[in-house]
Amino acid sequence: MLKALLDVLYPPSCLACTKVLPSPEGFFCETCDTAVERLPPACCRTCAEPGAFPGDTCPRCRAAPPPFTRAWAPFAHEGPVARAIHRFKYEDHPNLAGPLGELLAGEAHSFLGRAPELVVALPLHKRRYHARKYDQAQLLAGALAKATERKAPVGLLTRHRETQRQVGLSEAERANNVAGAFAASSRVSGQRVLLVDDVFTTGATARAAASALLEAGAVQVEMLTLARAFSLE
Repeated sequence: MLKALLDVLYPPSCLACTKVLPSPEGFFCETCDTAVERLPPACCRTCAEPGAFPGDTCPRCRAAPPPFTRAWAPFAHEGPVARAIHRFKYEDHPNLAGPLGELLAGEAHSFLGRAPELVVALPLHKRRYHARKYDQAQLLAGALAKATERKAPVGLLTRHRETQRQVGLSEAERANNVAGAFAASSRVSGQRVLLVDDVFTTGATARAAASALLEAGAVQVEMLTLARAFSLE
């Protein structure tokens, strides 16, 4: 009854354009839904870089195999999905964590079938957290965990060194920017970890975070994000 009342007072809206939806079950309006781009079937089997590669492995993963076992995202970082993530991340809409977590859980159902049960968010530095007032990755990880009956404890991974935003940096600059930026708790020792974030681009941040988790004793790290950017030309 309470949910029905809330739907009347605050009707569900499109995650991208905010148009009121005819049903609370949807995530995007009809126009935005038709523009959503899913990750193409042809992609790197390790990092999900879109494209057809020899042996299904992209040049980046062949040259430097990542510390995580596999990474995947249901959507390309384009159009309505990119817009929804931007609203969630930069426009003060922490309330989008719930629906985005449910969306990710549904779209990644196959991936999650054999993914680790322990969900760990790729965290913000405390200074950026205080400026933004919330950690979007932690909120997304919590929503995903709730939707899939997993656990997403806070504090297993911390960003102990502040880094500049990765947007606009070259691949080498991205790697240097996040090198040694993370520390993991010994509580991950012996655990399989599902690392969660909003967008995967070159994977520099995911590599640094996964390395920290493995150094703390995690036995395996997998990576799941909402969206995957095309990062190889």
